[in-house]
Amino acid sequence: MIEVEWWEYEDAAEMAEAVAGDAQFLIESALDARGDAAVALPGGKTPLMALDLLKAAKLKWKDVTIVPTDDRLVPVSDGQSNVRALAERFLPLGARVVPLTGGDLPVVESGKAADARLQAIHWPLDLVWLGVGADGHTASIFPGPDLEAALTAPHRAVGVTPEPLPADAPFARVTLTKASILAARSALISVTGKDKRKVLEKALKDGAGSSYPIGRVLADSSQAIDIHWCP
Repeated sequence: MIEVEWWEYEDAAEMAEAVAGDAQFLIESALDARGDAAVALPGGKTPLMALDLLKAAKLKWKDVTIVPTDDRLVPVSDGQSNVRALAERFLPLGARVVPLTGGDLPVVESGKAADARLQAIHWPLDLVWLGVGADGHTASIFPGPDLEAALTAPHRAVGVTPEPLPADAPFARVTLTKASILAARSALISVTGKDKRKVLEKALKDGAGSSYPIGRVLADSSQAIDIHWCP
């Protein structure tokens, strides 16, 4: 059974403060225990408020490595680039921000290049922070022909092409795999809206038999998952 704890908030601002505080605590704990920290942070609009609060934390950022949980195969200069949002916030603080994408490579080769790039990071990650889409995807583990590869590959990252492509971001992607996510020392989810909550609740209930990727990803989780939610 998937072990989760729900944390509910009145609004997005209250949730952002709590999520940023959790992330700061986990990073500080890793720095205290091992002298460095490696975390995977999400893209999209929902986490931006929390990321802005997190960047204000007084941490030894030069000892922190940050990777996106996933990214679109777009130039880093593109507004759809997840690593761009992270780099803008955390590079000026001295953190190491490692992209999953780079160069003009096809999808499969992009995944292989990302996996090779991630070899230089200490594993397991200290924190994976996930979001959830209305279709139950998490990171870029989407329903579609590449779902099983993202769920079963022993690699740290793979290239995927959602089918159908999301209308608001119609791009192939690179994503951390289920193996990478479940290997993390800690994981949290931030999600907004009643519809996404219903999706997540059903996914958690159905576990390995879920039709939603997030349920399949978390079905074998050995760590407790904190879920932060607001309407």
